Amino acid sequence: MATLLAIFVSCAAWAEETKSKEVTPRTQAGIEAATRLQVFLDRAEFAPGKIDGRYGEFTVKALQLFRQSHGEEMKQPEKPDGAPDVSGLDLASVEPLFTDYTVVEADLKGLGAVPESVPAQAKLKALSYETAAELIAEKFHMDVDFLGELNPGKTKDIKVGDKLRVVNVEPFDLGAVKDLKPGSELGANDIEDEGKGKDEPVTTKTAVKVDTKSNMLSVLEDGKLIAAYPVTIGSEQTESPVGDWKVRGVAKMPNFRYDKKMLSKGERSDQFHMLKPGPNNPVGVVWIALNKKGIGLHGTNSPDAIGRSASHGCVRLANWDVVRLAAKVKAGVPVAIH
Repeated sequence: MATLLAIFVSCAAWAEETKSKEVTPRTQAGIEAATRLQVFLDRAEFAPGKIDGRYGEFTVKALQLFRQSHGEEMKQPEKPDGAPDVSGLDLASVEPLFTDYTVVEADLKGLGAVPESVPAQAKLKALSYETAAELIAEKFHMDVDFLGELNPGKTKDIKVGDKLRVVNVEPFDLGAVKDLKPGSELGANDIEDEGKGKDEPVTTKTAVKVDTKSNMLSVLEDGKLIAAYPVTIGSEQTESPVGDWKVRGVAKMPNFRYDKKMLSKGERSDQFHMLKPGPNNPVGVVWIALNKKGIGLHGTNSPDAIGRSASHGCVRLANWDVVRLAAKVKAGVPVAIH
């Protein structure tokens, strides 16, 4: 852990230092190089966050953790959004970098506006994607604006049969979430019930560690770092619970009980709204319950916000990342939040 801590401190110092430096102008070659690195890291499950063709903070953190997992060190880039050292990486394996995706009828089914007010949301049968561009961007782990950059003039009115240029990653399939095989499964309504789920001994050596300063979650197997994902942690008002916890189970496509008092003060009330499942549910498509009431690792309806302190005490990941995390854990797996 000393090495991990050193990496996180180094990243934090670099981010602070580079705030006042001039950002490197973007070129087509630079965009493709940054995208290639992001796709390489995403495939390795050292996730850089939403893929946007930039050498951002989480791309650098993911690269450092990837190198650390291979016993290597990395120097910080001299400029924000500047190219890091990629020597020794098999970036040639990311070929082709981009691929064409043909829009199918299923992509356009079930789309619908999501109102801002929670009472109005509670009246909906599902909290679905609002636009086809949002769906396709999430399917390919992309920033929706970057999808627009790659497809100028094509993302405002997407139709069946349209071909869109996307990055070459393993697609996130919303329909396949129901087929996810976590070690221990909870029902859609069980995410806040502390007593449910199995309290069984750990039969694997998997461990999850969340660093609240770096906003990175690491997965270890037999003490070896095998994956890392950027996260959003609790805000100053509702901080994530520092301590050592355990996974109780995994709920797929969960409902969310929106209780303002519970979210702000940690106290359950009888004034609440039940929000139906969907990618635009506040807890996303997967809830990994911890053995602390109302606290879990979960997805999000706002991948753009990953990395900011905005969650209500929980730990939030992009939907495509939380699904990958859920496949690695089961009841009893330790989760350290520090």
